[in-house]
Amino acid sequence: MTAIDIHLENFEGPLDLLMHLIKKNNLDIYDIPISQITAEYLQYLDVMKSLNLDVAGEFLVMAATLMQVKAKMLLPAPALPEGENGPDPRGALVSMLEEYQRYKEASKEMNGRFARFKDAFYRGSPVFSSEEKYLDLDFHALMDAVKRAFERTEPSRGVDADQFPIESRVEKIEKMLAGREWLLLDEIFASETKRLGVITCFMALLELVKQRKILVSQDEAYTEVRIYPAPAAALVPAPAEPAAAQPEEGGSAV
Repeated sequence: MTAIDIHLENFEGPLDLLMHLIKKNNLDIYDIPISQITAEYLQYLDVMKSLNLDVAGEFLVMAATLMQVKAKMLLPAPALPEGENGPDPRGALVSMLEEYQRYKEASKEMNGRFARFKDAFYRGSPVFSSEEKYLDLDFHALMDAVKRAFERTEPSRGVDADQFPIESRVEKIEKMLAGREWLLLDEIFASETKRLGVITCFMALLELVKQRKILVSQDEAYTEVRIYPAPAAALVPAPAEPAAAQPEEGGSAV
């Protein structure tokens, strides 16, 4: 099966992924359990690679940084005078996360200003409402669902890719959604026992979003992801058939 590359711009980099893991696990940024966060970070990279996502070099650099910090924390600390503490190996990482948080907060403030003044100073591309977004969610939520599905699958033993055509999973999603107001993303992956089946479901989901046949939405951060049928008027029309050639008057069609 030919590999398919997916590039998702709303995945903002390794620090964004680290902040997601810290918030999801309700961790203290100043006392990060480095073993736990490193293990989860590497699991996410594994999921991204399995889905053939474009993993930039900066993600691998961060993975190496986490492993280095973890190794330093496992080494015995040098003897120090009583009451003194040596430098924390996590210090540089915490500083990066603090700076990243400041930029994120500044970004939120700028977005808020844009929302308040967009009607008075409208420029550039149109602003779409949430109802017009066919993929309206935090990208990490998709990764969480795929990661959970991977954890339930059996180890791969050279499964033939032809057993998992995307068309079959497109049909599966459409049948599951038929007659329902919405369904959970986890429901789509629930019956898959192979990683390749999960990956094919993921590709089928993106294909249906591309065709504007479904809406994928998340009501709030860190909540369940739901799939809704798209309004019939929003479906991408099929290309029109070319009109048949009409014979000229007095002539005959060949």
